[in-house]
Order: sequence, then C-alpha cells, then structure tokens
Amino acid sequence: MVSALILTLIAVAFVLIVVEDVIHVNKAKTTLFFGTLCWIILFISPLHGHSLDHIKEELNENILEIATLWLFLMAAMTFVAYLNSKGFIQNLVQRVLPKEISERKLMFLVAGFAFLFSSISDNITATLVSLAVVMSLKLDGRKMVKYATLIIFAVNSGGVSLITGDVTTLMIFLADKVTIGNLLLLIAPAAFSVLVLATLLSMKMRGTVTFSLGERKPIEKTDITIAAIFLSTIVGTLTMSVLFQIPPLLTFLFGLSLMFLTAQFLMRKKDVNKQIIDYIREIEYDTLLFFVGVLLLVGALKELGVLAQFTHLYEVLAPSQANYLMGLLSAAVDNVPLTAALLKADIHMDTQNWLAFTYATGVGGSMLVIGSAAGIIAMSKVRDLTFGSYLRNSFYLLIAYSVGYVGSFYMGSLV
Repeated sequence: MVSALILTLIAVAFVLIVVEDVIHVNKAKTTLFFGTLCWIILFISPLHGHSLDHIKEELNENILEIATLWLFLMAAMTFVAYLNSKGFIQNLVQRVLPKEISERKLMFLVAGFAFLFSSISDNITATLVSLAVVMSLKLDGRKMVKYATLIIFAVNSGGVSLITGDVTTLMIFLADKVTIGNLLLLIAPAAFSVLVLATLLSMKMRGTVTFSLGERKPIEKTDITIAAIFLSTIVGTLTMSVLFQIPPLLTFLFGLSLMFLTAQFLMRKKDVNKQIIDYIREIEYDTLLFFVGVLLLVGALKELGVLAQFTHLYEVLAPSQANYLMGLLSAAVDNVPLTAALLKADIHMDTQNWLAFTYATGVGGSMLVIGSAAGIIAMSKVRDLTFGSYLRNSFYLLIAYSVGYVGSFYMGSLV
C-alpha cells in the first residue's frame, strides 16, 4: 500500500514537470514538494521491514549526493555568472565569429564546441558555457530550442569516453569492466552521432545569422585573469581526478576561492570585491532546488527497489538489445543508480557490450530534456525549451542515439 502511494506521488511529480508550461507552476516547487513528501512517508512507514536507522542511512547517502552536486553547481555557475555579466563570452564570440554566418554552419560550430568542451570539462560547465555563447546571439525561440537540443546531446556525447567526463563512465571503469584505451574507442561513434544530429536539425535552416558587433570593448585584464582561473580549474579538476582521485567538487571550490582572492588583490583600488562575491546571488537557485527534488524522487525509487528491477531485462534479452533499452530508460531514471544497480547485479558481459552500455547510459539521457543534468540546466536557462518543445526533436534524437550506439558496439569489436 505504501509502495503504491509513493509510486503514485512520483508519477504525479513527473507529470507536473511535463505540463509545467500548461499549469504555470515552477517544476522546482513541485519536485521539491513530492520529493520530500515521499521520504517523510518512508520514515512514517518503512518498507520491507527496514528500521528507521536504515532509512536515515539511505537518506544521508541521498543528501550527500545532492550536497555534492549543489556545491559543484554553485561554484561552476558563479564563474559563468561573472563572465557573462562582464560580457566576456559575448566579447570572445564577437572576436572569433564573422559578421555573418549561415545558420547551418553555426549549427555545426555549436556542435563541435559543445562536444570538445565537454571532453575537457564536466557536463554542467560545458552546458552553461555553450548556452551562453548561443543565447548571446538573440535567436528566435524555435531555433533556440534546436540549438539547445543539439548542445544537450553534444555535451552528453563529449564526456562519454573519458572517466572525468561522465560519472557512469567512471563507475564502469572503476569496476574494471573497461580500460581507458577501450573508452577512447567511443570518441569516433560519439562524435559521428553528434554530426548526424546537427545535420538533421539544420536541414530546414536556410537563413543567416548577422552579428551586431558594434564597437569592440577592450577585455579587462581582470576578466582575462578570472577566465584563466576558470580554465585552469577545469584542467586541474581533470588532472587531479585522474592522478590523485581528488573529487571534482574540491578542486572547483578551490578555484572559486582563488577567484575571490584574486579579485580582492586586483580590484582593491576599484572597491568592487563585494560585487564579485555577490555574483553567487545571481545563480538561478530554482535550478538547484529542481535538482534536489529530482534526486530525492530518484532516491525514493531506489528505496522502493524499482531500479533493481531493470536488471531483469538481461534475463529475457541479449546484452546488446538490453543495453540499448537501458540507455533509453536512463532518460526517465537517473543513470547513476541505474548503472550502480547493474554493476551490483554482476551481470556477465564482454568488453564490447560494456562499451556499448557505457555509451548508452551516457548519451541515452538526452532522449528526454529531464533525462540528464545538461537537459535540466538548459531547460532552466532557455525559456522556450520545455518538455513538449524538446519532444518535437525526439525522432532526430533517437536516430542520432541509435547511430552512436551501433557505432560504439562495433568499435568494441576492435578490442
């Protein structure tokens, strides 16, 4: 009875996310409400004979995951908020891009930028920066949705071949299912699938984008320094994670503190250090609260044992078919607990199928806008990007995902 009640509440929560643009109730409010309510019910009526101590332990584990993501987002978004407010990113765009470019060429440039940037940084930062570049161009809503869709898919694809680029890739690597050399084989199919999606999305684009460059503003040395700290933080996060297994959160908070200290030293005479620190207040906290609500809901699903049921797919389907479906399922269920459940089930697969599974869980979340961190970030930033508007491109997304999955499966045969 309690399980049915919680499942109903979770279903209602996800429905309210879908119809947000119809009911005009912010998704952060509904997910936070239902997420906390589900856990309150679990404490009142523990499932499967579990003790209250077990429920507390599970909740603490869930809260730790949320807190880690919250703080990491805060650090990354503060960097981006500062650079955006100073017009740094827009200024760079004006210097690099021509006065006029076709919409199709712009589509491929955005695809390449998002893919490459996510390969050297985390998905969240890559999404924020890529969106900032496109949003500075003031495109109309329908076209903006296409570019945002491409960014989400490209960002998820870019990080799938590196252990620092995607959490599930790291989990599979640490479980000794694949090696770094194996993972590098995913670069080609992942990149090709992004090009396929860019081609499909740009088919009806015939116009050009004209940049109103105006007078170029000089880039202040302070802004260059902050941007360099941001880039160094990204590179340092990648390096420290590989060499010393230092959590990305720690290095990003260190980079944020370095940003504040540098600003105090460089801007002491200008007396604007307080404004630098105040950029934390410009972060969209409804995005962070949405993350809290979603992860609480996923944690409740895990406690119900729903996630563990997905592993039964491998009892009725071949691994290559089950992996493909698991990727699609990761669009509706967080891919981290889904991957964890599969690893704990100790399902036997060869390296070829593990590589295909790595691609599937890393990119499959792109099928729904709420299926990945990149999608959630994009939905909070782009006004016209809703659950419904994203679904209009679902057929193109499915084609690109399928092409990438087949490519990753056959690249795995080279092992």
